Amino acid sequence: MFSVGFRSLFRRELLRFVRRPKNTFMPPAITNVLYFAVFGVILGGRIDEPVPGIGYILFLIPGLVVLGTISNAFENASFSIFHGRWNEYIHETLTSPLSYVEMVFAYVAASAVRGLIVGVIIAIIGRLFVPISVENGLFLVATMIVVAALFSGLGIIGGLVARDFDDLTVMNQFILRPLVFFGAVFYSLTMLDPLWQYVSLLNPMVYMVDSVRYGLLGYSDMLEIAPAAYAAVAPLLSLAVLTALTAVVLAIDVYLFKIGYGLTD
Repeated sequence: MFSVGFRSLFRRELLRFVRRPKNTFMPPAITNVLYFAVFGVILGGRIDEPVPGIGYILFLIPGLVVLGTISNAFENASFSIFHGRWNEYIHETLTSPLSYVEMVFAYVAASAVRGLIVGVIIAIIGRLFVPISVENGLFLVATMIVVAALFSGLGIIGGLVARDFDDLTVMNQFILRPLVFFGAVFYSLTMLDPLWQYVSLLNPMVYMVDSVRYGLLGYSDMLEIAPAAYAAVAPLLSLAVLTALTAVVLAIDVYLFKIGYGLTD
């Protein structure tokens, strides 16, 4: 089904982070232990339930899973592409008997795997602090795969447009993370005034966090604030939009590889 070239490139990108767990898996694990300890245990007991029946620490888990998944998927893809450009070994990939689609999908698949592994690690850490039961398993798995693939694709674009390593840091730390923090990770949209609820809907991260929260906990802010005519299908609609956006981003990746944007400078 997959060519030898695709499997080889995918394996190389996979081994890039699997062989360095201290750099790829330990930092997000330690960071999220601190998140759960401070926001969940120390402060969580003093904060009312964001929504009825869901404690604060449990409410945090989906958002932190999304944050870890997209950050690592984006970082892996952007660094891999930029590092290959910087050291000029990406030319070997470009001259190999691989189609541009295979090249892009190998990079995206490997980066998505890293993001998903980190997401699972964060969920396991959260499970150590509070019991978790998955409410909509298939929906959760589909959403996580789409979100990881989306940010892997965006990471490829980031790796192609970056001029130095500082640009990669700026993209991850000063663009992605603020969007996630304002994406209803630490609060419910129902806690906001109606005006700010609609403003928040302009942030695409809201839909990702809400979809993962729906898959994991069975709760969705969209079910509460969406118009009655769309409330019942709001989570599915969010997933459909994210899937379409992922397809568009991957198509852009293939096009950029085809024209050699940032690859032949």
